[in-house]
Amino acid sequence: MPILVVDDSSTMRRILVKTLERLGYPESIEAAGGREALEHLELSEIDLVVVDWNMPGMSGLELVRAIRSKPATQDIPILMVTGNAGSEDVVRAVRSGITGYVVKPFSSETLRAKITAVLGAQTASPQA
Repeated sequence: MPILVVDDSSTMRRILVKTLERLGYPESIEAAGGREALEHLELSEIDLVVVDWNMPGMSGLELVRAIRSKPATQDIPILMVTGNAGSEDVVRAVRSGITGYVVKPFSSETLRAKITAVLGAQTASPQA
């Protein structure tokens, strides 16, 4: 199950990839930004996108909107992992089309629960 991890921080990408591996998701593809993520989505079959909100060039919200705008990718579940914890931020992310939301810092168990919820409810309301 390929998971695309999108974050401008190489350290955060490494943390997410290692955590995903420990949770039983060994197939991760990394992207340092939104444009690189869109290239991966065109070339690879991705089952889940894990994206940071705050990135230069193309924000996580802009990436979510781009993913949702294309028929080939519009149904891929998207889990936003961010330090933006305000309720207004969650509402903005939901309106952009995310499937789930995780606030940093997070535990591996929190990430596991969110991934399970996102993959089990791809068309349901996001889990905050």
